[in-house]
Amino acid sequence: MIRDLWYKHAIIYCLNVETFLDSSGDGVGDFVGLTDRLDYLAGLGVTCLWLMPFYPSPNRDDGYDVSDYYGVHPRTGTFGQFVEFMNQARQLGLRVIVDLVVNHTSDQHRWFKEARKDPHSGYRDWYVWSKSRPKNWNRGMVFPGVQRATWTRDPIARAYYFHRFYDFQPDLNVHNPAVMQELMQVMGFWLQLGVSGFRMDAVPFVIEKKGANVRPTRDYELLHDMRDFLQWRCRDAILLAEANVPPGESMEYFGDKGDRLQMMANFWVNQRMFYTLATGDAGPLKDALQATYTRPTNAQWGIFLRTHDELDLGRLSDAQRQKVFDAFGPEKGMQLYNRGIRRRLAPMLKNDRRRLELAYSLMFTLPGTPIIRYGDEIGMGDDLRLPERYAARTPMQWSSDRHGGFTTARRPIRRVVDDPIYGYRRVNVADQRRDPDSFLSWTERAIRIRKACPEIGWGDWSILPTGTEQVLAMRYDWDERTSVFLHNFGANPTAVRLRIDAPDGNVLTNLLRAERSEADESGRHLIDLDPYGYRWYRVGSLDRPITKTL
Repeated sequence: MIRDLWYKHAIIYCLNVETFLDSSGDGVGDFVGLTDRLDYLAGLGVTCLWLMPFYPSPNRDDGYDVSDYYGVHPRTGTFGQFVEFMNQARQLGLRVIVDLVVNHTSDQHRWFKEARKDPHSGYRDWYVWSKSRPKNWNRGMVFPGVQRATWTRDPIARAYYFHRFYDFQPDLNVHNPAVMQELMQVMGFWLQLGVSGFRMDAVPFVIEKKGANVRPTRDYELLHDMRDFLQWRCRDAILLAEANVPPGESMEYFGDKGDRLQMMANFWVNQRMFYTLATGDAGPLKDALQATYTRPTNAQWGIFLRTHDELDLGRLSDAQRQKVFDAFGPEKGMQLYNRGIRRRLAPMLKNDRRRLELAYSLMFTLPGTPIIRYGDEIGMGDDLRLPERYAARTPMQWSSDRHGGFTTARRPIRRVVDDPIYGYRRVNVADQRRDPDSFLSWTERAIRIRKACPEIGWGDWSILPTGTEQVLAMRYDWDERTSVFLHNFGANPTAVRLRIDAPDGNVLTNLLRAERSEADESGRHLIDLDPYGYRWYRVGSLDRPITKTL
């Protein structure tokens, strides 16, 4: 059991080393550049960094096609520079988790090269093969419209290999004990270098039994085995899973006793959050919150707005998905894989500061741990000229200098956004750090206050009745503290009446500005909310001490 549940009260920041800051002038971000910006991240209030893949790779899928799990891509630096980065992060109190991409490898990985050239190789059974083309050769594609099959014939092996993703990413057979042993060794290697855990990519596919004539069932005990190894090697390390599954299935990933995954990204809530932002109807979001209420006490949801992938809307109904498309991705070029939107948050919300604050306020105050996507704290835009998910993976915009201060090279790894609204000349860190009214300044302040509200990560919660579906009101209770958070998703102002059944419930103190609400003679608070308005309240005094140990 982890005694220090640090992840329950963390602020996680996701970034790609290659697109964060280039220190060498070769056009590619690196660990020296990232180390140079750790002060910025600590100042923002981040407590944990999630690094996207930085391993050696042909980079045909932004590093998710790994060719060596034990290395650092030469373009991002050396092992020595990685270790120095880890040391500096530790000095600033920043934890680091790294992507664990074990559903598949690159077809350039040594294991696959050995497997394909010799049917008697020990690596042959590390992958999934069929001598003839299976009947379901194109079923279950992750990237419809781009991907053509899930089984591809290899001319060297003279057999078909299975790949849930692109054809250059053959799936590993994790149910082979030798493969699982190797993956444990990979985890142990990076734990020894100081990481605090792993974000596991594509977990439902990792644990799925695979084969041409195999029923694709999921073996959740594999997660238990990985958790046991993880905590044997490093007691407080965690697994954060990418698992877009229905609420009823999520307990299989957490484990009834909380002995599998510590964290899961809450896709169910995320998709309904965007439906609510699109329509002003908080009903489906409330239902999603209630549906994901049950979890082990040591487990935690990851709450996010946008990630490095498309905004996946596959768990919405067709009608709901269409409404989100109409609001945030009405053009075909903005959509992807028939289920998602490939835009960043600011363009989806039409750069409306009120709606951006509302969305971030919501992320910071929903039950769980917030996960921020790099650049969203300054309202970065996207480049829809780039293919697929690369549209939202452009370099960080640090200043109004050439290439946004990301690199001094003539050509960066990916072009920096340079349009009149979201281009680096208008949207960058340097300008916003000097502006107390910027979105970056607002985000820093919101994070600071969020960190002073441990009840969100640790406490019990309930949804309060408001009399209108355009307002979500949530109450948290922990360590004799009670807080209330309200969000108006409507384009019109509204007023709600709330009764707070708690000691000192007649007084609500606003955490974001100098304001108090006092109940009327009936014990109810009348709270006015602007269009897209929000309120963070602490019930009673702000000076009540915390007695529980975090």
